[in-house]
Amino acid sequence: MSWRENTRAVHRPGKENEVASSLATDAADAQMVGRMRLVLAVSGLLAIFIDPSGLSDVNRFTWFVFSGYVLHCTALYIFALLNKPFSQSKLIHWMDVCWYALIVLFTGGVSSFFFLFFFFAILTSSFRWGFEEGARITVASAVLLAACGLALETEQDLPRLLLRTTFLLTFGYMSARWGESKIELKRRIALLRDVSRLSNPRFGVDHTITSILKKTLAFFKGSSCILVIRDKDSATDSLRTIKEGDLEQSINAVQIRAEAASRLMAFPQDQIVVYNRPLGPTMYILGGSLAYGTVSGKWIKCAEQTSQDMAELLETDAFISVPLSLRKGEGRIYVISHRHRFSKADALFLSHIAEQAFPVIENIELLDRMASEAVSQERKKIALDIHDTAIQPYIGLKMGLSAVRNKAAPDNPLIDDLDKLMSMAAQVIGDLRRYAGTFKNELGQTEPIFLVILRQQAAQVREFYGIDIGVSMEGELNVSDRLTAEVLQVVREGLSNICKHTDAQSGFVKLQCADGWLRIQIENESVGVQPVDFTPRSITERATALGGKTQVKQGAGGGTAVLIEIPV
Repeated sequence: MSWRENTRAVHRPGKENEVASSLATDAADAQMVGRMRLVLAVSGLLAIFIDPSGLSDVNRFTWFVFSGYVLHCTALYIFALLNKPFSQSKLIHWMDVCWYALIVLFTGGVSSFFFLFFFFAILTSSFRWGFEEGARITVASAVLLAACGLALETEQDLPRLLLRTTFLLTFGYMSARWGESKIELKRRIALLRDVSRLSNPRFGVDHTITSILKKTLAFFKGSSCILVIRDKDSATDSLRTIKEGDLEQSINAVQIRAEAASRLMAFPQDQIVVYNRPLGPTMYILGGSLAYGTVSGKWIKCAEQTSQDMAELLETDAFISVPLSLRKGEGRIYVISHRHRFSKADALFLSHIAEQAFPVIENIELLDRMASEAVSQERKKIALDIHDTAIQPYIGLKMGLSAVRNKAAPDNPLIDDLDKLMSMAAQVIGDLRRYAGTFKNELGQTEPIFLVILRQQAAQVREFYGIDIGVSMEGELNVSDRLTAEVLQVVREGLSNICKHTDAQSGFVKLQCADGWLRIQIENESVGVQPVDFTPRSITERATALGGKTQVKQGAGGGTAVLIEIPV
């Protein structure tokens, strides 16, 4: 019997719920916009049907344009009800603008009150896609309105054309700005929710800090993010750096010298700093350095030379920096950009992120330290218990066998049996001592305790089931004690499945840590038996609880391979 290929992946439940909620909101917005678009189109058609005399140049082409737009809006509304991807496309806003230009053209040009239809396209594009798309729709609407007015130009229409075009541009700019602020507010709320949410304790503090720095860097679209912390108790300075697009990033902090940390801590701890390199020697109004006093609550001009020196040190043209107030020390966060310029609002929001995230991180660190100390004490207790309750009786047994062996005459036929029993007792004593040693601190070990335990598990499988299991590891495993325990249990479940559900005589366990993922591959040899449906339920549930995913597929040698990926 073998495990069958199964490519179903299990993703992080919380993330799936967030994505599903976002998609549901977008679909509801698309339906609402489609419904209002249809109402607008029908109202326009009823307007020319009820009182065509109020419009100039109403002819059969006008009826054709309005009827076509009603059919167009009906089709879009149906697409929105069916949740088709096209119903949320940017192309729809551009189609609306083209329809509105035709309506204005066939209802009197610039004198037509249907030019108000352009506002619908401007509003929906601005609040759906932000400033850039809203600005493009605004400019296109103004250009098409002007073109319709010039096509039917009369001397009396020029002032009206100028006024309506200006009003359209002004309204469009304000709508685009408000739409951008709405989208930005949603992004900020989402980020604050993420950074204030407790991380999975199994991943530890380093994983939590790295995750927050990555999300912060992505939010500000920066080039790199730097965190420097000065611990007063241990008198050490640490540095973490996250760079854009760098997948090979360690989650651990790097110890740096006090001189290097002092250069990064040059700004006062009560100041939030934003710096943009001036565009020219006489254009400091478009750049320079500003500092926000957390005590005074006011923006002031910052020491320009200090900011310029910091920009040279960071090799950037723009950065924002906020202080960290920690229980055991102090620190600063820098977000650096080589392409974008930062604003005062960006610097203040970065301070909000720090205020939300780092108290949570300190709590996680405290819990992590308490748990690690408890585990260490429990390991020592288990090691002593093994020594007192298991090793000592075997030592007494060995000594008793040795005494009996010494009393036996040289020609006693039981001498060989006594020697074998003494040898077995000595072997058991040695195994128990090595096993007890794994519960102590792994100082001085030549390989991680993680691999030691895995090899012991493989040896037990070989001894009891006759299945040869190879164990290999690529890369450095930067995982906490809690995650290590969970991963060991996952591997134990996989080896148990090989023993119970297959006739394989060999297999292997391969671990690899890269790109922020711990990948575990558990594979058994092919025995030429038709595979049956099999899903490792326990392994899948454990991987899902850790935010990972599991899939079962055919291995390179024709065997069955279980692939587990866990974020670290």
